[in-house]
Formats: sequence, structure tokens, C-alpha cells
Amino acid sequence: MPFRKYPLICRLSYFAVAICILSQGQILGQSDKPVVTAEIKAEGRDFFAREIAAHFANINSLQPPPDRVFSAVTVGDFSWGSFARALAAQADVGGNRTIAGKDTARAVAEIGLIESRKGGKSFAQLYSTLALRHYGNDLSKNAVWQSMNDAERKEWTSLLDPTRFYDPKTRKAIDLPENYLGVAARVAAMSYEIGILKDRSFLDSVVESAAKQFTDGAIYADDSPPTGRYDRYSNEYARFCWDAADIAGRNDIKNKLRSSIKIQMKLWWDLVSPEGYGYNWGRSQGLVSYLDTMEIVAFVGVNPEFRPASLPELAALYNQAWRWIRADYNDATHMFRVFDYGRGNYAYINPSREWQQTGTGLGKIIMAHHEFMPILEKEAVETFPAKPTLPDVARFEYFAKGKEKQEGVWLVRLAKLRFALPITVGTKPAIADYLPAPFGLSGFSAPVEEVYPSFVPFLTLADGRVFAASDGADLITPAADGHSLKFSNTKWARIGSKSGDRFEIGLRSDVEFLIKDGVLTRRETVTADNKIEIKLWKFAFPSTASSSYMQVENGRQAFYLDGREGKTRVGFKLVDGSIIREIAAGDGKLSKGVLGAIPLHLVAEKENIKLVPGEKISWEISIEPK
Repeated sequence: MPFRKYPLICRLSYFAVAICILSQGQILGQSDKPVVTAEIKAEGRDFFAREIAAHFANINSLQPPPDRVFSAVTVGDFSWGSFARALAAQADVGGNRTIAGKDTARAVAEIGLIESRKGGKSFAQLYSTLALRHYGNDLSKNAVWQSMNDAERKEWTSLLDPTRFYDPKTRKAIDLPENYLGVAARVAAMSYEIGILKDRSFLDSVVESAAKQFTDGAIYADDSPPTGRYDRYSNEYARFCWDAADIAGRNDIKNKLRSSIKIQMKLWWDLVSPEGYGYNWGRSQGLVSYLDTMEIVAFVGVNPEFRPASLPELAALYNQAWRWIRADYNDATHMFRVFDYGRGNYAYINPSREWQQTGTGLGKIIMAHHEFMPILEKEAVETFPAKPTLPDVARFEYFAKGKEKQEGVWLVRLAKLRFALPITVGTKPAIADYLPAPFGLSGFSAPVEEVYPSFVPFLTLADGRVFAASDGADLITPAADGHSLKFSNTKWARIGSKSGDRFEIGLRSDVEFLIKDGVLTRRETVTADNKIEIKLWKFAFPSTASSSYMQVENGRQAFYLDGREGKTRVGFKLVDGSIIREIAAGDGKLSKGVLGAIPLHLVAEKENIKLVPGEKISWEISIEPK
């Protein structure tokens, strides 16, 4: 068959993507020479000093605050608090209260007032509290506190009060996901530590509420109980609870957190990519996942009981994440490339929060560097490998094993087959970021925050309702060797309904994944319990490929994809009468991936399937990274 490419406009769009990727890049061609601890320490120190000074210098006045810093707007949630934390961290770590010729302490005071007056909540409060803490726990000597008058201090006191987003009666975060309890606990603990919060019983109640899932015996935290939403926030949430309990002196809670954190760190180590990308499904991806790696490595560096690997191997992974983050930072705009062409984000990470994303990122890596480099020096790790040697992985980890629903993640790291396949609930029914799909697999990428049949078919019934066999499973059966996985559903997620709700529709889905000879195969059989009509069966394979060609092999269609992640073969065995189309996504919503564009989609469809009780339809897809 002849080689087929996109229309000219798509090729030009992809060329723009390629330029962006090349500019990040050099990561792929970086040296394999051992990393010298003193050199990476100095590299980070110089970068932080230069960029924080550049941002601070670009703020001419805080009364009123500017609408933009460089080209990025500053009006998004957490924006000023995020920068205050980064500025204070640099003043603390760099050892100089004066940056860009200006006093940082008074600036942090004024920024906190900005957040307080506009009703900043949750992370705005956490970052402001962290910023204040950088100047010392003794408020009589704290330069930020001492720079304010009594009226300003009163405003700051309200900023350090977690009841802005935490209800002490219900002991819940107000209209926020569960992980925000960890934010409330950290704010309360630090506020008590510096003497703002006086009520010890209130502090204990917040810390206890935050840790309740873990102290009740859960290993992983449901971020939307009782829905069953499991993603990266479980790890971050556990670390937040640990920090809060540590500050509050609650060793009883720390003791109950230990088993969870150890197991969660093992999970992270088994799913992280050699390039330093951690949790690869759910919301808050892209840059955030690389930041996670640096923060997690710093955390287990400081807390060696939780290390899932040797310190040099952890350092090598830290180096990979740092290399990507450094390449992702645009030195010309002084921003991370969160909104570059093809990059997708959840709606709450919108252009109004571009500066916030940069401020948060800088604050996180400043502190990760500050915590981790001394650990390397203390343990005499003068050099370490540039890249980690990650072990092969093929196993399934359960998140929950309820009678009505089971959840977990299949972890695979075998040669070119590297992915995590979660079986869990998303923010919306059948949302692509949470579907049981092989996230991280070369050539595949789900469109961000889109309800879309990304690697999981959508079935439109005769009455117009649309369903997907997702959002958990009735039964999950992993193979002992981890090389195959089966799960079944008689209850289906319905598009447009409430997250976590599942419905019996008279169909049973049985899915089997199998790894053999470097090929991942998904087989599905749908069996009718009742007489039923499927108006449309639709499946999509969204790809990072920029070109493809199709050929018929043994009577089946096979597509050979070629793109920024290399070459991939995708084969289909479909129900008779099905069609497969190659669709150029252009610059629409379906083209946005967490790390770059998704230019090409293979879309399979079959209309008007009528089944009688006991009748089945079967199909399969196979993927082989080349």
C-alpha cells in the first residue's frame, strides 16, 4: 500500500510540534556520563537564583499588583501565593533576603495580603504559610511578620486559618477533593507551630480527619469517597499527612501511615518511566508528574525508611526529571511550556494560571533540590548514574476490592512495552484520562479531559444512551506472572451521568489483555443477556504518530504509525462490517496530550448491531512498539 501522510495543514502543524519537542530536547541525547553531585547542585542553585530574581525584578509594584509578569497573567487561583512561596524559598535557601535589589520579606507580606483580600483558599493559603515559615517560626524575629502593622497581621491571620476551606463540623474540605484535607492539615500544623493557631484540639481534629482513610486501614486514598477515584494524589496526600503529623508531633498517626507510604513508594518506583515521569493517568499530568518525581525523591531521601531503591538509583531518576524540567523551562519567556502547541491541561489549569504553574514549579524544585542535595553529600554520593537502571515489572496492584466494584492498576515495564493500565473511576464517567488504557505506551496518548472512546469502546444504544465498560470492574483477575489481565463488567458507566455510578444494561463485557513476544493485545467479548440493539459501537486509538500507512495482513488491517515516540504497529480484528478511519485531529480538543500533540486517531466503528440473549460479539486490537 502507498505511504499516506496528513494534509499540508496537518503537516505544518506537526512541524510546529516537532520544533517544540526539539527545543525541549536534547533530553533524549543527553550524556550518559556519571553526574557529579557538586555540579548538579550548583546548576540548580544558579538557575533558581537567576530565575527568581528575573521574576521578582519584573514586578515593579505590588500596590496594585500587576496583571502580568513577563507575558503571563497573574489573576489565576494560587498565583500570588505560589510565587510568594518560591520567592521566600529562594531567599531562605540562597541565604540572602535581598533579591533583585528588593527586600523579599516585605514583598512576601504584601503578597500574602493580596491573597487574603481576594479570598485565597487552600493552596493559596498553604503556599503563603510556607512562605511565612521560611523566615522563621519565632514571629518576634520573623521579618515578614515584623514588616506588618497590626491590621495587616490580622489579615494574615485569617489567611492561616484552614476553615476558609475546611468545615470543622463535618471535618471535610468544602466542595473540594479529599486530598485538600492534607492541605488543611499542613496549614493548621504550621499555623500552630508558629503560634497563630492556639487551639490544640482543633489541630488534632484536622490532622486526624486528613489521615482518616489511612488510619482506618486503607493503603491508597480515594480522592472522591465513596466514588473510588485513585490517581497521583494518593501519594501526595499521604506525604502531606506525614508532614502535618510530624509538625504536630502525632507519632501515632505517623506510625499508621508508614505501611501505606512504603507500599505507595514501591508502586511509584514500579510505574515511573526511565525519563522520570511518574503517575501517568488522571488529572494533573505533564509538568506536574516530573515535579512529583523530584519531590518524591527528596521525600524518601530525607526519610530513608521509605526508599524503594538505592540512593544512587533514586538520584539518577531525580536527574532525569530535572533534565526534562530544565528543558521544559523557556529561558526566553521565563515560563514553563505548559500551554505550548499540542499540550493539554485540565480546565482548572487555564491561561490565567500560567504564572501560577511556573511559580509553583519553581517553589517545588527549589525545595526538592535543597532537601536532596545535602542527603547525597551526607551519604557520600559524590557521583551517580545519569540514568536509572529500572527493573522489569509485570504485576497488578489493587486499590480496592469491594463486593460491587474492584479497582487497581496493571504495571508493565518490559523492554519496549512500558505502561500503567488503571481500572478506576474518573472525574466524569468514561473520561479518557481514567479509562482502562495503557498510559505511557509508546505511540498512544489520551486526549486530556475529554469523554472519548480512547482505547475503550463506547456503545450507543437504540434509545441514544451511551455506555462504556469502565469506572471500575465487577471482577479483576490478574495472571500470577503479571503478563495478562482479565476483568469483566455487567455494570457500565453512562456518559453524562454521575461519576462512579454504574448501570446494568443487559450486556456483559469480558476483557483480556495479553503480553506475548513484545505485543500487547486487548481482546473483548460482549455478551447479551437480553435482546438489545447497539446503534453504534465506536473505538479510538489516539496516537502521537504524525504519519501512517495501512496494509492487509492475513486478512486483517494493520497500521504502521511513525511519530515522535518512534514506530508502532497497530493491528485490528473487528466485527464484520466495521470500518476504520484515519483522522487528523488538527488543533482541536482531541489533539491535546499531556506531553504534546496527538495528531492522528485510528477510529473504528460498527453500526446497527442487534443481539439476542446469549449472542456475542468479539474483537481485538494488538499494539507492538517497534
